[in-house]
Amino acid sequence: MVQYSTQLDGVFAALSDPTRRDMIARLSVRPHTVTELAEPHRMSLPAVAKHIRVLEQAGLLQSVKIGRARQCRLSPEPLAAAAEWIAHHHEFWEHRLDALDQFLARQQEESRNE
Repeated sequence: MVQYSTQLDGVFAALSDPTRRDMIARLSVRPHTVTELAEPHRMSLPAVAKHIRVLEQAGLLQSVKIGRARQCRLSPEPLAAAAEWIAHHHEFWEHRLDALDQFLARQQEESRNE
């Protein structure tokens, strides 16, 4: 369980930054070079490289050097694990909130009957 939690920590940390979320969205369409990923952002290539490193460490991105360029592609498996975690907790809280709603409705009905 610790490894699973550590992996999720890395995924959620990587997704916490809007620049990295944009990169993930763009990579979901097709692979990009580092230069292509940097184009819409006002930052240096070393700053973009740091974002890419975070995504790689989280397992969300794989890169390979092709000639003089570094090609990046999305690795969606960690996103699936994060989505599963979110779905599980969403279901749990939906169930708990439904139970609370039913309890409050019963309490309100009982107070009307008194």
